[in-house]
Amino acid sequence: MSSRENILARIRARQGKGAVPEAVERGAVREHIVAHPQSPRPRMDWDPVARFRERALGLASTVDEVATLAAIPATVARYLAAHSLPLAGVCWPEFAGLDWRGAGLAVESRAARDADPVGITGVFCAIAETGTLMTVTGRDTPATSSLLPETHVAVVRKSRIVPGMEEAWRLLRDELREPPRAVTFISGPSRTADIEQTVTLGAHGPYRVHVILAP
Repeated sequence: MSSRENILARIRARQGKGAVPEAVERGAVREHIVAHPQSPRPRMDWDPVARFRERALGLASTVDEVATLAAIPATVARYLAAHSLPLAGVCWPEFAGLDWRGAGLAVESRAARDADPVGITGVFCAIAETGTLMTVTGRDTPATSSLLPETHVAVVRKSRIVPGMEEAWRLLRDELREPPRAVTFISGPSRTADIEQTVTLGAHGPYRVHVILAP
């Protein structure tokens, strides 16, 4: 039993429940969530992909698009070269099979470490209303790859762009049997205005977020 499971089991024991929720209990929780009335929302009569692109650009992200996944390495190489950035980095395992070397890039499939200049990741989904990326932690989706490098390249499949935050959480509940250890929301490059109200990029994370829309 993991530390997390142990803590939750102890809490449930104090509540007079078994260590693991039964199917009936999980079903009751799902029914409660579905039955909960949705709060008022603004009109969303826009195209999710176009809206996401517009909002992401407004957050100081940059956006590119590819027709096939095979085109990702060349697209990343052009972006890095255009900004005089290192042609090396790390990627999530789902992109390990792409021809990075053929595009002139030295990309390793592993979690990022402090010295890695570029992190290439996917996303769990993207939120059109705010231009936000949503990632979840897991063995094949290390959070460090989007947090430690100064440049974060995020591959967003257009089919994974949802209208709003409500749809993003619903998708997570529907697709993941167990909640992830962490959920991260990325709305453009890291920034802060703590010192003299002057906006500074890259204070707590990447200086740059480059989004690649993919099929």
